[in-house]
Amino acid sequence: MSVATISQLSGQPLDRDGPVFKAPWEASAFAMTVKLSEAGYFTWPEWVKCLSSVIADHDKHHNHEHLDTNSEYYSQWFEALEVILANKGVMDTVSINARYKYLKDNPAPHDHIARREPVCVA
Repeated sequence: MSVATISQLSGQPLDRDGPVFKAPWEASAFAMTVKLSEAGYFTWPEWVKCLSSVIADHDKHHNHEHLDTNSEYYSQWFEALEVILANKGVMDTVSINARYKYLKDNPAPHDHIARREPVCVA
């Protein structure tokens, strides 16, 4: 089964190159932004302005020759989310940085058990 077929079955958005989100955190960043906007923490035009500003700043200060543009885009997306949440007083940068450090130092456990025997579904 191809990646495109798996993505279609999972409902993951696709573009002509394959899955729109290359990593789970990218989809999470997108979903958080949509939900926070829908909840009234910021308007979509405010979000677009903030994201555009972050992208423009990165374009001025970074060399893009060897970067994965999809990952870079979602890194900028997440940075813009941090900026708008701080600017709106939803979260301050100290809280954001503390949460980032906590999540980095305490990754989610991966306690999946490999099953080698067939599973019977009734």
